[in-house]
Amino acid sequence: MTDKMSYPSAPALSDEWDRVRARLRSEVGDAAFNSWLRPLALASEDVVSDAVVLSTTTPFMRDWVTNNYVNRIRDIWRIERAGLRGIRIVVRSAAERAAQPAPVAAPVRPAPTVPGRSRDGGEEIERALSAPLDPRFTFENFIVGKTNELAYAAARKIAEAETVEFNPLYLYGGVGLGKTHLLHAIALHVRSLDPQRRVVYLSAERFMHEFVRAIRFKDTMSFKEQLRSVDVLMVDDVQFIAGKESTQEEFFHTFNALIDHNRQIVLSGDRSPADLEGIEDRLKSRLGWGLVADIHPTDYELRLGILQAKAERAGANMPPRVLEFLAYRITSNVRELEGALNRLLAYQSLVGRPITLETAQDVLQDLLRANDRRITIEEIQKKVAAHFNIKLNEMTSQRRAREVARPRQIAMYLAKQLTSRSLPEIGRKFGGRDHTTVLHAVRKVEELRSTDSAFADDLDLLRRLLES
Repeated sequence: MTDKMSYPSAPALSDEWDRVRARLRSEVGDAAFNSWLRPLALASEDVVSDAVVLSTTTPFMRDWVTNNYVNRIRDIWRIERAGLRGIRIVVRSAAERAAQPAPVAAPVRPAPTVPGRSRDGGEEIERALSAPLDPRFTFENFIVGKTNELAYAAARKIAEAETVEFNPLYLYGGVGLGKTHLLHAIALHVRSLDPQRRVVYLSAERFMHEFVRAIRFKDTMSFKEQLRSVDVLMVDDVQFIAGKESTQEEFFHTFNALIDHNRQIVLSGDRSPADLEGIEDRLKSRLGWGLVADIHPTDYELRLGILQAKAERAGANMPPRVLEFLAYRITSNVRELEGALNRLLAYQSLVGRPITLETAQDVLQDLLRANDRRITIEEIQKKVAAHFNIKLNEMTSQRRAREVARPRQIAMYLAKQLTSRSLPEIGRKFGGRDHTTVLHAVRKVEELRSTDSAFADDLDLLRRLLES
């Protein structure tokens, strides 16, 4: 017999939702609650899947709440009703939105002005285009280390400067290293210092969607005017517009218009402007005009500092050995590192047991396994070079002598087998070679592996060394 949730009456469920909302508000604070959670409404109950369905106003809000808050909503609700299995977020229909009571209007006050710049319409532009900012992503909450100090210093300089210092500021790095955090921090700081300034923060995907929407409704002129009237434009993940020619065209002209009027632009991407694929050369050139700052993968000291700061902010009593263990084992990105700590904090709160090193290993076994499997091309090159007693720089050299060419081919083969990198990406790591060279190396090694047992044994030994 299945253990199905026993659903209460509608009034009782509504009371539960009121208590959950109150708990959420106390946890996340008024700013985040008003931005993301206040629009949520109790929609229905799904008896089949033992879930509560909540609704919100837009697909964007639905996706954000689902990605950032739905697990916490579920955990809090389980305090009210232990059998609850899930929370689903849906978008309210137009009719449902129209039926909702209109918010009480605040008294109308004259818009403040600044010499040479009017605030009239600025708030409307920000509401129409800018994504909500996460109040947790401040400069004070950003942990600085050697791998991100240039990006942090540049972001802080832009946020505090009264004039444009360098334009654009382009931050790049892998997933979960802090690019979005710094963009939010700039926007929050600029608004706090000068509420008159029009700051718009949005993802490149949102830029594209708004542009396509403007084309569909024959309102492109309004879209252009809105974007080109801002004081600070911040666009996250610009690599998303790769291959989208019309969006790149509009972005190019918006970029030029803002630069011409001395308005600040801040951008982020997953790689440097020169390495962006599917982006027009003229746009790549513009992206690299100002200051380009790389955020490198975190080192052990920075990861430990991030964990210590987060545990302190949460008021958690987490043993130092556990934090050191996490910093050593979870090396992929900050987002995954913080997720691991959040999981341990939730376990400690819900189960009521203290966290030990053994408990952490048990609760996080899936994350630890995933990080154990991550092997970098640099590690492969070092291991193969050491195994064949050649210099590491031979991996990227143009020498074709057999004693260096064969180990280089083996390293390319192992990079293809043990990492998720594409052939062109692997080629770039081996001295800028193209993908056909990597493909030839992979086929050659596979041929030797099938015909030479000694070679196959050597290859298997290298693979075990890398995976151990």
